[in-house]
Amino acid sequence: MRRTFVKTVVATAVVAAFGSAFFYPAYAQQGKPVKIGLLATLEGPFAAGGADGMRGAEMAVNERKGVVAGRKIELIKASSDAKPDVAVNATRKLVEQDKVDIMVGPLSGGEGIAVKEYSKTQPNITFINGSSGAQATTLVNPSPNFFRFNTEGAQWMVGLGKAALDKGYKRVMVIAEDYAFPYSQVQGFMAEYCKLGGKVPVKAWVPLGGKDYASVIARIPKDVDALVVVLGGADAVNFLNQYEAAGGDKPLVGGSITVSQDILNYKGKRRDSLVGTIAGSPIADSYDAPEFKKFVTDYQKAYPVSSGAYPSPSLFALVYYINMKATLDALEAVKGDLSDGHKKYRETMSKMTLKLPTGEHKLDANRQAIGSTFITEVVKDSQGNLFNKVLRRVDNVNQTLGTPPAEFKIGSRDEPSCP
Repeated sequence: MRRTFVKTVVATAVVAAFGSAFFYPAYAQQGKPVKIGLLATLEGPFAAGGADGMRGAEMAVNERKGVVAGRKIELIKASSDAKPDVAVNATRKLVEQDKVDIMVGPLSGGEGIAVKEYSKTQPNITFINGSSGAQATTLVNPSPNFFRFNTEGAQWMVGLGKAALDKGYKRVMVIAEDYAFPYSQVQGFMAEYCKLGGKVPVKAWVPLGGKDYASVIARIPKDVDALVVVLGGADAVNFLNQYEAAGGDKPLVGGSITVSQDILNYKGKRRDSLVGTIAGSPIADSYDAPEFKKFVTDYQKAYPVSSGAYPSPSLFALVYYINMKATLDALEAVKGDLSDGHKKYRETMSKMTLKLPTGEHKLDANRQAIGSTFITEVVKDSQGNLFNKVLRRVDNVNQTLGTPPAEFKIGSRDEPSCP
């Protein structure tokens, strides 16, 4: 896979790159520009999600017309392909060659852990997550200059175990990609599901970017009530198509990335069988809070479907928006002051409560978000579009899922277990 780094400088206006969607009036520059590196996966299995993540980040910049505290915002973009080493190389280029002041990204779980470790070598740069959702990024050996304002993969699944049992799914098989983020998602689901009496006799861990799921499909036991599928991007599409071709008919319980808009909008017969799939996510397409409705409307105006965007913003768009908004809100609060190794800037971020389209987020001692999760169900609207309907909202979800930190065990291939 080509390792391509895409660099785009966004100066006074994003209009040059995105048509006539935005217009920035002239302003008196009061300080030198703030250079923000923006990293997402624009290649590989999550390329579609990465493109939508870029849209979400740009929305946060555009809300401020490209200026914060009198300082112009310059976005310098780079691409990865969901591989940790590629993500670190792209980040290193942005930091060491392009001389960015702040980094926002990456997208995927393994990438996040790797970039977190790299951040420790760059104490004068502040790193803010993109959409990476692995638990270990902030729960294991956290970095003092890495912040994550989005809740993570395990937090997103809180409440889904009970919802599955309420559906009558007493025994399930897990099918998930074999890296840190799906471990977190499965742990978030199973911690509650197992505690309430559910059983998981089989887990199938598949490689990221895999294309052949025949052996996994052949392993599905006849006596399970449903499949818990934590696959994203092209991996999810490949599995769904092959499962349909094999005559599969088990109902699905979805990981957050399995029911995101990039999957709900793929073309294929199996797509319709996603109707009725319950899932856990930081976003719900039908959430009716005024702030969220405005976010959706702004996204649709800026990025119409004809431009390649989705009918509604994906998980990636929301989460990149959250982290870029936090980046800029804190910069505004300190009046653009990044002196003294960003000391005041980081202190402000650590203490602030971020007001978002989906509620409020604040950070714990590891600079990890505490926030809300939605339990959703895939439904079809009158135009035939699939979207996620809200079943339940769970507030104030912390990273140890309500368990005392000393008793909490991070998700892995084998943890938790309830065979």
